[in-house]
Amino acid sequence: MYELKGLHHITAITSSAEKNYEFFTYVLGMRLVKKTVNQDDIQTYHLFFADDEGNPGTDMTFFDFPGVPKGSKGTNDISRTGFRVPSDRALEYWVKRFDHYGVKHRGIQKQFGVKVLPFEDFDEQQYQLISDENDTGVAPGTPWKKGPVPEEFAIRGLGTLMLRVSDAERMKAVLTQVLSFREVTKEGQETLFEVGEGGNGARVIVELSTFLPPARQGYGSVHHAAFRVEDREALDHWTEKIEAVGFPISGYVDRFYFESLYSRMYPNILFEFATDGPGFIDYQEDYETLGETLALPPAFEPHRDQIEPLVRPIDTVRSTKHFEKEYFGFEPGDKV
Repeated sequence: MYELKGLHHITAITSSAEKNYEFFTYVLGMRLVKKTVNQDDIQTYHLFFADDEGNPGTDMTFFDFPGVPKGSKGTNDISRTGFRVPSDRALEYWVKRFDHYGVKHRGIQKQFGVKVLPFEDFDEQQYQLISDENDTGVAPGTPWKKGPVPEEFAIRGLGTLMLRVSDAERMKAVLTQVLSFREVTKEGQETLFEVGEGGNGARVIVELSTFLPPARQGYGSVHHAAFRVEDREALDHWTEKIEAVGFPISGYVDRFYFESLYSRMYPNILFEFATDGPGFIDYQEDYETLGETLALPPAFEPHRDQIEPLVRPIDTVRSTKHFEKEYFGFEPGDKV
């Protein structure tokens, strides 16, 4: 009952909250479900992009730390974030979409028998779209219904997470012996693991790389990756288990939108464990207006007058706008 349920969210660092909002909203067609501040650094935005309702397992979130330098690629790093799309055909649509918007990509490829489309954003943050064709694992989310990407092609959650490490056996021990992942198969220097119900929403690929220098965190890199747990009881179970193994932990942290704990079980790689609820639809914003105001958890609300001047305004109102669905030559309902 305490088993990890798959990926919860991935948090990365951007050089520009404004460009980040434009890219995820208008190019990737993901919904901004919460615009808030980093609860540990209130001068920093924390933007949450997800599916239509901000369901767990669909969130890609960003910090925009003032003055942070660009990160460098290397080993001992969360190297690439995956997003799920419904089918192989959807990947063909995204090639057209990326070409139209000038997004750098590497064309459709195969990874452990699954078709993927690697791409990057303006910060050279590394992503890939992953086809859910024949996927029978963790259920996906619901694409943003009012966004510019047709639902039959749209992003509907987080997919396989990629880690690049210099000690694959050490990371394997963390995943299998501590976190109860299962080793599925291996291709060259990459090993595929999954947890819980498995499938694209619960997979991690570990790539062994002994020649690259250690990665350096900054904009264009991932800050941490979070795994789903059911509730506070499950979170307490993982607190006890990780402490018993001897890894350092943050202890219980209430993020208001979910509850969590953090642990660095491998050098330079931070994992979070986060509950499925309460979620992003709350007393501040209803379904229609998610992400349109600067939302502050109750503990921060009394200090709004001090916090708001620290983060410049970003217009994220979408409830009054109409997004035309963009097909790029594909037909509505085209899933074949």
